[in-house]
Amino acid sequence: MRILIIDDEPELCQQIAKSLIKQRYAVDTAGSGTMALEKIFTNPYDLIVLDIMLPEKDGFTVLEELRGDKMAVPVLMLTAKGDISDRVKGLDLGADDYLHKPFSMAELLARIRALLRRAHEQTSLQLSIGKLCLDTNTHIVTLSGETINLTPKEFSLLEFLLYNRNRAISRFNLAEHVWGEAFDPFTMSNNIDVHIKNLRKKINDVSGELIVTVRGIGYMARDEQA
Repeated sequence: MRILIIDDEPELCQQIAKSLIKQRYAVDTAGSGTMALEKIFTNPYDLIVLDIMLPEKDGFTVLEELRGDKMAVPVLMLTAKGDISDRVKGLDLGADDYLHKPFSMAELLARIRALLRRAHEQTSLQLSIGKLCLDTNTHIVTLSGETINLTPKEFSLLEFLLYNRNRAISRFNLAEHVWGEAFDPFTMSNNIDVHIKNLRKKINDVSGELIVTVRGIGYMARDEQA
């Protein structure tokens, strides 16, 4: 599960991120509305924690833009304000839940679990290319109906490539998505290549017909029927 934390308070962002990482979530952070939208439209997220008071573009604008693009990702809004009109506006724009600052980390984690559980129950998203199928809820990958066992990082790589099929994804973006913000950009390129090589073997794609190497950039999941 990958979660995006959007707040202009660095200490709060890191506190939330640290708590979520301990719960085995992958976490990205953004300190402005503009940065948040760049990440939202680049990476698939399972949940977004969104503060209202943000520089450049506020939380309402971010929410409106992502809902305007038909993104159904659950959004938990944060605010330091007690004005009921803010809560009503957020819910009307498509927020799924609301939490006032200051809040306990235990309550935040409980709300996140509830939203993810609800989304899991409502959505069963399968991504496929040819005879390869990936279920984002059950994390089951099949090839011609036979289950393939992938490591968590192999699954994340494949999921990200399938979400962005027919788009060239750089090694940097792949590493950032799979390893989060702690990855080392100086050593990760070779790491990505090794994981892709292992992934190709497991999905019977040693010739690179499904996961295509894009010279000088990275990789692409190619769907010839798209």
